[in-house]
This record gives sequence, structure tokens and C-alpha cells, in this order.
Amino acid sequence: MVGREFTGSTSGIDTAGKRVSEEAAAIISAALMHVPFDGWSDEALLAGAVDAGIEPEHVSVCFPSGPIDAIAAYIALADAEMVAAFELLDKKPEKVHLMIRKLILLRLEQASAHKEAVRRAATLLALPINAGQSARTLYRTVDAMWRAAGQQDTDFSFYTKRATLAAVYSSTLLAWMADTSSDMAATEAFLDRRLKDVARIPQMTGPARSVFAAGQKLAEGIVGGIGRRTGR
Repeated sequence: MVGREFTGSTSGIDTAGKRVSEEAAAIISAALMHVPFDGWSDEALLAGAVDAGIEPEHVSVCFPSGPIDAIAAYIALADAEMVAAFELLDKKPEKVHLMIRKLILLRLEQASAHKEAVRRAATLLALPINAGQSARTLYRTVDAMWRAAGQQDTDFSFYTKRATLAAVYSSTLLAWMADTSSDMAATEAFLDRRLKDVARIPQMTGPARSVFAAGQKLAEGIVGGIGRRTGR
């Protein structure tokens, strides 16, 4: 759910049937400095448009549903930047759970300059009225992580893996927002403890998988429904 200033190279990506235009990306990038003071609001987006040299009336065109649309675009752009940074690594981890670890840490490192904006986005997404948007953006993020790690499909369950990673990423994001250290050591330690679940999935035996799947049933239903609506 996080990102930094965005360049034109990440614009034009598809998010739930819409594309994040260069204009929308420019508004978001410029608005980030206003969000800590004005929140994810119309005022912050209008100020971002002015700073980016974009006509204020274009804000409603770029974000028809207002700030919640801007947050969704912000997250989609952050997904693209995370994957791009991972693909540029000279040496990627060989094990899947370590790839996931690296992707999550890249995401948080890229967000470090705008921690308050991330916190404010999380607060807005936590409102009951935004539950659907929150679930959709979380699904897309973890799906992007699994696919970047080479998991185009799964040997166990497409949705179980994504539901598990959704829990890992969400809890780690909360830990990161509470982490006041400069080196993210506490966040990394927290993440490593959570990743034990991800590391266990490919090695699970039949009976163990059945038990694990039962515990994931509700989450799979939520994530699976979202995946079908977004075309995975």
C-alpha cells in the first residue's frame, strides 16, 4: 500500500480496468507533500495539481471518486515501482519466501520518505465504507508480489498463497508504521517471524495442508472473490 514519488515510467498501468495516466501520477507525486497536513483530501489533490502545473479541474477527471481513487492509484503505482526495483536487482534470492521478503522490504524502503502519507491512506482505507477498495488494493499488491517471485500459478492453492501473504504484508505494514528506528531492524525481525508461514506452504504434507486450508477458508473466499472480479 505504499510508494514514493513516481516517474513517467510507472504511469499508464492498469488498475481495476482503469489506467493511471501520467497526469494522475504527476498529481499524486506532487500531492504527497501536502497529505501529511491535509490528509488524502480534495485540498491535497488540488494543491498537488497546482504544484504539478495541471489545471485544478483535471483532478476530478483523474480521480472521479475523489481521494479514495487517488489512494488506489498511489498503491497501483507503488506496486509497479516495487516490481520494477525487484527486476533490476543484480542477484535475486533463490527461495520463494526470500523473494517475498525482498519485495516487501523494497516496498517499505520506497515508502520511507512518505510514511505519514501511508499512515493516512491506511486510516482512510480502514473505514467500513472503503472496505471493498481496501481489499481490492491489498489483493493486487500481494498478487504482484507472488507473480514477481515467479509464482504465475501455484502447486497448492492460488488463493491460499495470496490470503497468507495478505496477512503477512498487512501485519508487517502496521509494524513498519509503528517502527521509529532508522534502520527498520524491528520491522525486518517482525517480517521474518511472519514469513515462516509463507516458507511452510510449498513443503506442507497433505494432512497439514488440509488443516491450513481450513483456517484460510474465509480469507480465501474474500481474496478469491476479488481476484475473479479483477481478472487475477
